[in-house]
Amino acid sequence: MKHSRRLRTAAVLAVLTGISLPLSASADVVVQKSTTYFQIGGRTAAELDAELARKGPLTQASGSRHPGATQIRFGGDLTYTRRGNRCAIDDVRVTVETKLILPRWKNRKHASAEMALLWDSLSADIKRHEERHAEIARQHAKLLEQRLLKLRPERDCETLQDRVGAVTDELTLAHDEAQMRFDQIEAKNFQDRMLRILRHRRESRENQ
Repeated sequence: MKHSRRLRTAAVLAVLTGISLPLSASADVVVQKSTTYFQIGGRTAAELDAELARKGPLTQASGSRHPGATQIRFGGDLTYTRRGNRCAIDDVRVTVETKLILPRWKNRKHASAEMALLWDSLSADIKRHEERHAEIARQHAKLLEQRLLKLRPERDCETLQDRVGAVTDELTLAHDEAQMRFDQIEAKNFQDRMLRILRHRRESRENQ
């Protein structure tokens, strides 16, 4: 006899500015990714900063607005089966939905060369950062799937369900902590990172 149970879901709102590593998603982990944009105005660096602070996505974790954000939701289904007189996990399907929220500058086409360089560098860094948040979520979804599939059979399905819940809670917490560590590292390195990006883009433009 098989029993199905929907995995509990966790919604996370991750924030701001990261190294995007490619990940080949497992056929079992269902990944859904989307991107939305919010429009900002302004013509100077100070005006752009003010627009991002005024119109950027509001995050519950910090209670403030940010230049970009990533909404993350885990879910999925798990099937139990009887093996002799014990309850075992038959199949696991973990899902992860990521929605990137990024800025779009409406005055980009009419900007000076220097302002265009500044915006292109900043917007690329924001996108890279949010892509990395989505990547961290996908990695933890895969890890959750692997941990659940390794659970040993129990004497009854209620006991196994408790084990599933404990593993899910543990991986959810590990995911949240990984996201926070990433944000802390990025915040410390923001200025140096932006200077390197601007220098590289300026040199590339001059060598064309």
